[in-house]
Amino acid sequence: MQKMPYIRLAIVDFPGAQQSALLGLADLFALLPRLADGPVPTLSATIVSPDALPARVFDAILLPPSIQGTFPAPDDPLLAWIRGQHDRGAMACSVCAGAFWLAEAGLLSGRPATTHWALEDRFRATYPDVDLRPDHILINDLDVVTAGGLMAWLDLGLFLTGHWCGPDMVSRLARHLLIDPAGREQRHYATFRPNRTHGDAAVLRSQRRMDRDHAAALPLRDLAETSGLSLRTFQRRFHTATGLAPASYLKALRIEKARGRLERSSENIATVAWSVGYHDSAAFARAFREITGLTPGAYRKRFRMSAPASLPGSQPPSPLPERPAPRI
Repeated sequence: MQKMPYIRLAIVDFPGAQQSALLGLADLFALLPRLADGPVPTLSATIVSPDALPARVFDAILLPPSIQGTFPAPDDPLLAWIRGQHDRGAMACSVCAGAFWLAEAGLLSGRPATTHWALEDRFRATYPDVDLRPDHILINDLDVVTAGGLMAWLDLGLFLTGHWCGPDMVSRLARHLLIDPAGREQRHYATFRPNRTHGDAAVLRSQRRMDRDHAAALPLRDLAETSGLSLRTFQRRFHTATGLAPASYLKALRIEKARGRLERSSENIATVAWSVGYHDSAAFARAFREITGLTPGAYRKRFRMSAPASLPGSQPPSPLPERPAPRI
């Protein structure tokens, strides 16, 4: 009989680590022998404390999420241990804020990686040499694997199961846990959270105009007039303050409004498109998919709340008039 590999995994209980992820990963790997119909590799998970770091080499080290907003200090002894494990052949893995520990240890420089979408700005500012791709739930870069959101430890657990035990065990595990392992991206879940604390009062006036009149045609000149700036100055300062061009900002705002209506109402998609400023359903669908990665219908199917109610102020003429979507 072929001898099955014995895989040693270290799950690091760093300060602020999400305890449900620590224990959940350990439980997930412990399930595998029970679900198999024959011999499978043993994935032995050890929860490691930074106060007692083992000298032995692991096959993989896992940095879980953090829900307490704790980040590594440059002189933390745990960083040297992480580097040493990786140098001696361990796969380095992280979930959510765990990526900050891998980056601080120098393991992500020049490499693709992901973290929680809400941490994107901080991560980019702190580690500009990392090829951050926050749209992705999981990025496999061979000896380094990073996963995104707080619950993406499930995605990492499924990935490591497949890496050592094969796709059949991934399918068995996913069915047992009642989770769908396929087709997930962070942009399906990320929300548009525009910066309003930039301190530029002129830009903020234009942002509030967009909030109020997002369904109307908003030419650049009108927005510049609202801000009290010249057109060129408005465009420059708007991008500096928000990180987006006015047209991109307005599109993201409209799609965010549409997401809410798709989640909470039973309105048809043409009505939703009309309510956020798109008078062409095809243009709306293209813009929606560009930002969320899903069609409006697929988004509603995945995220619709129970017992949806109609939202006020959204009854368009029928049929929709044939005119292009408002542009700025």
